[in-house]
Amino acid sequence: MHLTQLNQECLLHLFSFLDKDTRKSLSLTCHRLQEVFLDHRLWSLLRFTSPCQLRWDNFVLGPSLRYLTICWYSSRVLQVCNIEDWLKTAFQKDICSKHERVVSTFLAHVCHMCPHLLSLTLSGCGHITDQDVTSVLRSCRKLRHLHLENCVCITDCILEAVVAHGVSLRQVKVDFCRNITQAGLQEVRERRPDIQLSAERSAGMIPDSVPEERVTIRKTLQKVLQFS
Repeated sequence: MHLTQLNQECLLHLFSFLDKDTRKSLSLTCHRLQEVFLDHRLWSLLRFTSPCQLRWDNFVLGPSLRYLTICWYSSRVLQVCNIEDWLKTAFQKDICSKHERVVSTFLAHVCHMCPHLLSLTLSGCGHITDQDVTSVLRSCRKLRHLHLENCVCITDCILEAVVAHGVSLRQVKVDFCRNITQAGLQEVRERRPDIQLSAERSAGMIPDSVPEERVTIRKTLQKVLQFS
């Protein structure tokens, strides 16, 4: 029996053992295998190791998606993304401009096409905002697990969104997010005790502040030291 003579369920099972690139390569060989590739049931789990992969045509985004992970492991680019905007040089801003909306745009598509998402992990995505993740919480009402790691633009606003819109959330992690505060974490614990909440290092990191605020803080510290 030729491979293409197998029924759809068997082919979907076989494709499930392959990575995204291999699935795409097979889909280019004939119309029958392309049908299998485009079947959204094949794509219940998506994992990306770089936002640039979100632009590749080697996956299908659809209502079967349950688990989504986007991790950025390039330390060089991460260092640039993690710099506060007002401290970036023109060259660094140019680097960021090439990818800063990629993850946000992708998450917008997830909001419209993946209502049954159960788990979302974003790591090293330095340009995603509270609004991006809040939109996912509002659209994907079945979301049970949310893990944000080293996402510098995430603030206590996302913790407020967790309380307000995360109706199905059971576990929330906000690790190494420097603009998360202890007060924000405490509010979630008080208002949503049903959520398993953890924050590795987040509330103990130095939050972003505009230059004017830094001057005020420095002057206050100087006065405290002068009269202590």
